[in-house]
Amino acid sequence: MSEAKQTLQEMCEAFDVTPRTLRYYEYIELLSPERDGRKRLYGARERARLTLILRGRRFGFSLEEIRQWLELYELEDDQTTQNREWIELSTRQIDELEQRKAELDDAIDELKRLRDVAEASLKS
Repeated sequence: MSEAKQTLQEMCEAFDVTPRTLRYYEYIELLSPERDGRKRLYGARERARLTLILRGRRFGFSLEEIRQWLELYELEDDQTTQNREWIELSTRQIDELEQRKAELDDAIDELKRLRDVAEASLKS
C-alpha cells in the first residue's frame, strides 16, 4: 500500500502556509517533493520536514540553522550525535531569545514611563 501524498494546495491548507513559501523551501532545498509533471506531491518525509521547519521558524532559528537541524535527522548513526548537536544549537537559541526578551522588557518599561509622563502632562 502506497503512502498518501498531498498536493501543494493540500499542504498549504494543512500547514497554513502559502504556495510561495513551499516553493521557496523547495528552491533552497529544505523540501524535496516528488514531481508528477508540474504537480508537486508531498509524502510523510516532507510533511515531517515542514513540521520541523515551521517549528524552527517559531523558535526564531534562521533557515541555515534549520538546514543544520534537519541534517541531524538525516544522520544514520545513533542519536548521541544528534542530541549533542541539538543541545548546543537550542542552548544558543535560548540564550538569544532570553536576551531579546530582556531588551523587549526594557523597551516596554521605557515606553510605559513615557506614556505615563504624557498622561500626567494632560492632567496638569
